[in-house]
Amino acid sequence: MRELVVLSGAGVSADSGIRTFRDSGGLWEGHDVQEVATPEGFRRNPALVLDFYNQRRRQLREVAPNAGHRSLAELERTFRTTIVTQNVDDLHERAGSSRVLHLHGELLKARSTGPNQLVLPWETDIRIGDTCPEGYQLRPDIVWFGEAVPMLQRAAEVTARANILIIVGTSMQVYPAAGLVHYKKTGTPIYFVDPAPQVRPGDFENLEIIPERASVGLPILARRLMQGGSG
Repeated sequence: MRELVVLSGAGVSADSGIRTFRDSGGLWEGHDVQEVATPEGFRRNPALVLDFYNQRRRQLREVAPNAGHRSLAELERTFRTTIVTQNVDDLHERAGSSRVLHLHGELLKARSTGPNQLVLPWETDIRIGDTCPEGYQLRPDIVWFGEAVPMLQRAAEVTARANILIIVGTSMQVYPAAGLVHYKKTGTPIYFVDPAPQVRPGDFENLEIIPERASVGLPILARRLMQGGSG
């Protein structure tokens, strides 16, 4: 079975009603990134950071996968499909995708602040005083600015195996995630789904741009690939 790899970002979830964290002014839901998305911010004001992610976690109950998520799940019928996502929601999984790597962590998990960094499933609010089995305070299992991206090497290995690469919902301008495209094999076709692409056909070998939102462009592309039109 051919290997299909998807690099997905916030634009996929935006079509389900999840607001992208950072707006044009660089704020995340009205907060400075340094306040809510850094280890230093958590040390300064853990209650604020926990509340910020508790609100994000609650929002997940109000949204559902869109046609883009569902189309990616359907590709598993024809291809060995792996999704490498920058998103911290679970919409890919809820749509039916079975192989999802979360580069930036997961909202529905909590991580211990202890030395072993135990990770636990967690669907409710995290509060001050909630601890892991070892007695350490829990924090969101989110990769904050300034922290290592533990899944990055595995994501690079997956991308290097791809026979087909889809990039959707991400500008591919933010590193280290943007660097994954450079691990693809020579000759691997790239399909870039974005309504306002910041790349041009000549920027990458075998690049085709589909200038549509994820919920529109992915169903079109998925039908085409499953019918054998992968080039």
